[in-house]
Amino acid sequence: MTATYDVTTDAGRVRLLITDTNTAAPIFEDAEIDAFLGMYNSNVHRAAAEALDTIATSQTLTLKVIKLLDLTTNGDLLGAELRARATQMRALADTYDDGAAFDWAEVVVDGFSWRERVFNQWERGAV
Repeated sequence: MTATYDVTTDAGRVRLLITDTNTAAPIFEDAEIDAFLGMYNSNVHRAAAEALDTIATSQTLTLKVIKLLDLTTNGDLLGAELRARATQMRALADTYDDGAAFDWAEVVVDGFSWRERVFNQWERGAV
């Protein structure tokens, strides 16, 4: 299992966000992190959110709720926490909107719309 951790790369940033920083015992291989990035057009926050959801599902299926003597494991609770963190990652992705392009399109058809366009550009700091 190959795993590298370099925070100057997108894969390293995903590892940082999901706390998969121990390359001696990684949760995901480099190819898996790259697959998450590929699914979301290299959007680090969305890839991290998907990775966290994957971990949550795995933990919930593996741990379930077990009580043995004084030891208790609760995979459902851990899964819920990881999914909450994934939701935060998606909200961050929406906030930063990595790589998304947005611009204004305004049509000038008369003197009023021309004045309105100039005013709008002034408000945006374009003039």
